[in-house]
Amino acid sequence: MFIPFAPLKRLSLTPSFNPTTGKSLTLLWALSTLIPAYAANVIVPPNEQLVLREVQQQVSATRLEKDITTLVGFGTRHTLSDTKSDTQGIGAARRWIKAEFDKISAQCGGCLEVIYQQQTFSGQKRIPEPTEVVNVIAIQRGQLDPNRYIVMSGDIDSRVSDPLDYTSTSPGANDNASGVAGVIETARVLSQHQFAGTIVYAALSGEEQGLFGGKIMAGIAKKEGWRVEAVINNDMIGNISGINGVINNTTARVFSEGIRFVETAEEAQKRRFTGGEVDSASRNVARYIDKIADQYIPNLDVMMVYRLDRFGRGGHHRPFNAVGYPAVRIMETNEHYDRQHQDLRTENGRVFGDVLSGVDFDFTAKLTSLNAVTMAAMAWAPPPPAKTEISGAVKPSTTLKWQRPQGKMAENLAGYRIHWRLTTEPTWTHSQYVGDVTEFELKNIVIDNYFFGVSSVAKDGFESPVVFPGPAGSFGLYK
Repeated sequence: MFIPFAPLKRLSLTPSFNPTTGKSLTLLWALSTLIPAYAANVIVPPNEQLVLREVQQQVSATRLEKDITTLVGFGTRHTLSDTKSDTQGIGAARRWIKAEFDKISAQCGGCLEVIYQQQTFSGQKRIPEPTEVVNVIAIQRGQLDPNRYIVMSGDIDSRVSDPLDYTSTSPGANDNASGVAGVIETARVLSQHQFAGTIVYAALSGEEQGLFGGKIMAGIAKKEGWRVEAVINNDMIGNISGINGVINNTTARVFSEGIRFVETAEEAQKRRFTGGEVDSASRNVARYIDKIADQYIPNLDVMMVYRLDRFGRGGHHRPFNAVGYPAVRIMETNEHYDRQHQDLRTENGRVFGDVLSGVDFDFTAKLTSLNAVTMAAMAWAPPPPAKTEISGAVKPSTTLKWQRPQGKMAENLAGYRIHWRLTTEPTWTHSQYVGDVTEFELKNIVIDNYFFGVSSVAKDGFESPVVFPGPAGSFGLYK
């Protein structure tokens, strides 16, 4: 069915900033967008960005293997382990991570702000005595929208069978040296570019003892007023051999909450009549990752799991969800439980322990590249639409409205794309680019039959996640 465009003002070709190169977009964009559009008055930005393929190809399995091996070499990275030694324990591990971030920053002319975030905890079930929990954070500031944050995280600490055993050897090769190595490698790749939004590379501590590192960072982000667009937590991205006997290096899982944890009673009442149970900002970040995998990551299929995390278990994205930020977990599809939280041992020919032989470094590179491309695409895109609203009850058409960002935040904005899908479809199946407007009517599309959303589109084609209208789908970027 063809849906006619309403007349729209032609987009401006005045010089603007290209965060990829730091140069004017005028001629490049003018030439690259002279393609057939839905209407003569609308120029549609390209839907393929070759630089994202370059990002994907730059991730190195060799460097990841080296970093994972180094992290395993610290013996144990238990939160309560030695902090003074230069070679063993979590103190040595976090100082090495900081040194790697510092090295990366030096190679990009100081583009990273490398800091520690720390807080002392005690009297906890798994932290009985006063213990300083320390995160290592590297921040790459955006050029146009520095207070919009896209975060990639992995957790530093490891453990064996007893969560309070901080002296036994605990390699934590897959859980979670793989995730931390992925964060470091992504910093190496993306630090070679400039972005509109800010990217954060986070090595968090205290995950195995109660998600304390995530709680520290989420609290700081909330206190400092970060506009967090997405947190992508990587926890176990190296195993391809499941305890169920399945060996598979072509799939990954993305876990995401459906209903926002911070939803109010009033918002829940509205959602009951307008929908949104499967369209939180976190869920649409998961869909964004799935789309990136389909388009840019060879031989990788994303399994979106409609659950906050694995059944009855938790990860470091959860503290961010708890304060209202969109956050998801990326991980392998087939877990091997003999290689998680186990003392190193062999029983009746059965080998237990999270050691290097259980990590597939090419697979780790594949999931790391998924993160790198996703974060680059988000950070090069304009911010997601804010205050998105929908109307159309008892009408033959559906109208969406949203708020346009102002000033420098909108400097790379070309316009917006409307999305819709059947209510039983897991991903967005239909879309229409509508130009630089803040309201659009989809004629002959009945509101009762579909779910709808809006995304922002940059002049060079980078696109934000889709925003479902109303509080159920809000990214909360402009409160």
